[in-house]
Amino acid sequence: MAHPLGNPPTKIVAVHLNYPSRARERGRVPSQPSYFLKPPSSLAGTKEAIVRPAGCELLGFEGEIALVIGSRAQRVAPADGWAYVRWVTAANDAGVYDLRHADRGSNLRSKGADGFTPIGPRLLDARQVDPAGLRLRTWVNGELAQDDTTDTLLFPFRQLVADLSRLVTLEPGDVILTGTPAGASVVRPGDLVEVEVTAGELSTGRLRNPIAEGDPLAPYGAMPKADPAEREAAYGLSYETGPLLDQRLADGLRSVAVATLSAQMRSRGLPHMSIDGVRPLGPGGEAMVGVAHTLRYLPLREDLFKRYGTGMNAQKRAIEELRPGHVLVMDARRDPTAGTLGDILALRAQRRGAAGVVTDGAVRDSSALADLGLRVYAAGAHPSVLGRRHVPWDTGVPVACGGALVQPGDLIVGDADGVVVVPPDLAEELIADCREQERQERFITEQVAAGENVDGLYPLGPTWRNTYENWCKGETQ
Repeated sequence: MAHPLGNPPTKIVAVHLNYPSRARERGRVPSQPSYFLKPPSSLAGTKEAIVRPAGCELLGFEGEIALVIGSRAQRVAPADGWAYVRWVTAANDAGVYDLRHADRGSNLRSKGADGFTPIGPRLLDARQVDPAGLRLRTWVNGELAQDDTTDTLLFPFRQLVADLSRLVTLEPGDVILTGTPAGASVVRPGDLVEVEVTAGELSTGRLRNPIAEGDPLAPYGAMPKADPAEREAAYGLSYETGPLLDQRLADGLRSVAVATLSAQMRSRGLPHMSIDGVRPLGPGGEAMVGVAHTLRYLPLREDLFKRYGTGMNAQKRAIEELRPGHVLVMDARRDPTAGTLGDILALRAQRRGAAGVVTDGAVRDSSALADLGLRVYAAGAHPSVLGRRHVPWDTGVPVACGGALVQPGDLIVGDADGVVVVPPDLAEELIADCREQERQERFITEQVAAGENVDGLYPLGPTWRNTYENWCKGETQ
């Protein structure tokens, strides 16, 4: 079946990042939109196969909303941008990551192959829809993989039209692919990808494209090549490889007790930094230190659970967004009557390199979690799935966990006593002051063990100061 545009456009312009959920996956939020071009020959319609060249393993799907320009746009003001859009439809911005190395930056061969831009099946009249009220969904083999709306886009559609038209004349029939949300990943021959755009009761219908295996590429050009960074990018993960937390800082936080950190933060006017009500699963071990990545659950609403709780929901996205050194912090509203994590997702978090998981709800499969080796702190164990109480809602946002406010990027430290949140800008001075406090406490412990009265000694008072300083000299020798 041919694509619904009839005549081919003069150009197809694709936006790199536009959905906040995708930006969180990639680990960066652009200040302005950026673009690449796809050739008109890449257009296809519904039911046409997307062919993965033999030798490629990383064929990615990206469900997108396509805008079709209706009138010539040149130096359009942002307020007028939407008036130049005539149609809205569904699209799949397919590409093989194995060939990104061949045209780094342009995506010509990785994204521009014949059939790599299926659109349709129906066009929605742009004048009848609210550009901020569209919903985009993608299914792979019937399983919901992407589900997002256009009310929180980084760059509204009208801005894209205006921005492009500053330098590039948009002609009638030109197509703008407006970015993909979280959940885009890899498909294989035999899979079926479906994309649908809805605006209230209006629908494009499902754009259905099976994945097929193609012939090998002729050897007189760049050949497929996949490395770990490309695999991470293809599967929808962050491909920034730098450490989340400086090793020296991590070692410093690990060297002091959570109780000492809590006391030092309290002395600075921060008495509410502990995540209350959570206990470690399994035997003790090295302290948990990492950078917060957050997941928020909201109370169960049956009419919304199918939309937000199934498929590649926020819980699964949060797991797949983890980078080595992350601690996944879950806000479950202190409700321990349903599971928020089980053994399979905990294993995936461990494989992603997570430093730990903290939830103020319950966990399932607690025995298996305890044996896994991943540091997990929870409010309890419960046999039920999260759908009994929770809807996984969003990731990468400030959350309340165990009564503490946790922002993405906060430092999380846990030991046998519990878990505290450490503001990153205070970490260096806290480590120094904690070490001094713990040294004083070692001195005090020696004196109490020798029979001394705690009056004036604990906390350390002026009458013991000289004795303590002399003791410190001996400890450092």
